Amino acid sequence: MKPGTRALGVAASASGGNSATVAGAVVRASRVADGFSLSTCTVGGLDSTAAVVDCYERLGREDVRYVLLAGVAPAWFNVVDLRAVHEAVERPVLAVSFEASDGLRDPIEREFSGREREDRLAVYESLPDRHPLAVNGERVFVRSVGCDSPDEVVCAFTPEGGRPEPLRVARLVARAVDDYA
Repeated sequence: MKPGTRALGVAASASGGNSATVAGAVVRASRVADGFSLSTCTVGGLDSTAAVVDCYERLGREDVRYVLLAGVAPAWFNVVDLRAVHEAVERPVLAVSFEASDGLRDPIEREFSGREREDRLAVYESLPDRHPLAVNGERVFVRSVGCDSPDEVVCAFTPEGGRPEPLRVARLVARAVDDYA
């Protein structure tokens, strides 16, 4: 991958209250950060998909080639619809998670009822399967929509450790803003 190839990393931070800070960081494959955006979503809500799209649109950056998300439920079961993000931004979308799990179905069924449960499960069950990927001696889990080579993308944006640089930077920004607010 060329060093100037850019990805938008999106991560959230929720340190209390009903709102989570959603941060977007444009980072080149060469590890240079060159753009940031912010949005919010509701903790336990259904608006994380809109927040991710908002982060992308606020940037107005046609040079972003990929969108990387830190997981699929950034704010307590506020599940991101990866296909809807892909359709809105017209870029490959990859969700990277960092821990093995049995999935969100059982916790969603336990925590929600009625329409809230049905809506979350519909989005969650529409997600593509995730697969493990070894990167720099660590294991991550990747889901993707619209990407022919998701493993190559994740590895290209992960120069060290197991967290892709766009997600690492976005997480730092989200936490800093969340701490400040």
